[in-house]
Amino acid sequence: MRVYVPLTLPALRQAHGAGELGPGPLEAYAVTPGLREWYVSDASDEDEELEYAALGRAARASLRLLADDAEAARRRVVVVAEVPDHEVTDGADGTDSLLAGDTVGRVRVAEAVPLAKAAAVHVDAEDAEQDVAAAAEALEAAGRGDEDARFTVDGVEDHELLWFATQEIPELVG
Repeated sequence: MRVYVPLTLPALRQAHGAGELGPGPLEAYAVTPGLREWYVSDASDEDEELEYAALGRAARASLRLLADDAEAARRRVVVVAEVPDHEVTDGADGTDSLLAGDTVGRVRVAEAVPLAKAAAVHVDAEDAEQDVAAAAEALEAAGRGDEDARFTVDGVEDHELLWFATQEIPELVG
C-alpha cells in the first residue's frame, strides 16, 4: 500500500540518519475507503486524484507538526512509501482534530519503514516558508472556528509541494 508520511525537515534528517521512518506505529495517510467516500469526483483518472488528496491530507498533518515544533524550518514534508498492506490499519481514532475532516484517509503503519521503501519526498519550496509559518501559527485558531485563521490555513494549499527523488534527501536535510 502506498502511504504518505507527514514529517518536518528535522524529522526527515533524523530518518535519513537512522535509515528508516520510525519507530512505529507511524501516522500516515493513504487512499482508504473513507477517503474515497469523502472525495467525490467525476474525473476519469480518479485514482491519481485520490493519491493527490492523500498527499494533501499528509501535508496538512505536516503543518500540525510544524505548529508543535517552533524550531523546524517552515516547510511541509511528506515522504511517500510503499508498505505491506498487513502493516497498515485505519488511523481514525474518533477524536476531533483541529480542523474537521483531518482524520479522513489517516492510517497507522505498525512498523518502522525503511527509507529504501520510500518512493519520493515532497517538500515546500523556500518561497512558501512565510505562508507556511502563518498557517502553522493560525492552525489552532482555525480549529476553534476563526474564519480568518481558516483562510490563512487553507491558503497554504496554494503552494504545491515539490517532488524530490529519495537520492536527494541528503541535499534537503544538509
